[in-house]
Amino acid sequence: MDMERAWSIFKSEDTFKVKLEGEPVWIEHIDQANGMATVQVGSRPTNTVTVNVERLEEGE
Repeated sequence: MDMERAWSIFKSEDTFKVKLEGEPVWIEHIDQANGMATVQVGSRPTNTVTVNVERLEEGE
């Protein structure tokens, strides 16, 4: 996913399906300067990781 799309999803009031390596994630924060996103993996709020936005995929 590119930074523009990740930012758009993050700022949207709508819900979009986003995945990281096949796992559903929720975008918690976008670091535009460094191209990174902090995401919650699955439904556990404590399970967060920071990854390059290019690793994120928009789901179906």
